[in-house]
Amino acid sequence: MDLFVKKISEKAILPSRKTDGSAGFDISACIDVPIEINPSEIVKIPTGIAIRPSEENIALLAFPRSGLASKYGITLANSVGVIDSDYRGEISIPLINNSEKTFIIEPQMRIAQIVIIPIIIPNIIESDLNDDTERGKKGFGSTGLF
Repeated sequence: MDLFVKKISEKAILPSRKTDGSAGFDISACIDVPIEINPSEIVKIPTGIAIRPSEENIALLAFPRSGLASKYGITLANSVGVIDSDYRGEISIPLINNSEKTFIIEPQMRIAQIVIIPIIIPNIIESDLNDDTERGKKGFGSTGLF
C-alpha cells in the first residue's frame, strides 16, 4: 500500500515514523506563528498536507501524541479523528487543552499521529437478533471489575 501526500504549503512536513516500531506516523503543525491554547479551549491546527491512500478499504485514524496528552493535557477534541479514504482536503487537527495552563503550539511541532487501518464494509441485514448469549442485554459494567 502507498500513501500519497500532497504538500498544500511549502512549510508542511511529511508524516514520519520516529522508530521502526512506531505504529503511527507523526504529523506536524503547519503554522507561521505560535498558537496559544488556553485551558479548556479547542483550536483547529492545520497540517498543510492532504493524503490519499492507494486503496479504498483504508482509513487513517488521527490519535493524540501520548507525550503531549500525558505531560501537558493536550489531546484531540474528538478523541480519535477518522480520515476517510475519499477525503482530499487539508488535514486539520482539533486540539483541546485539558490542563490548567496555557500551552503553545509552535510551528512544525508534532501534534498528532495517524495510524492506517483496513476497513471491512459489511452488508447491512435487518434482523430480530433472536439468538441468546450469556451476556444477553446486560450493558455497561455487567461483567464486573475483576
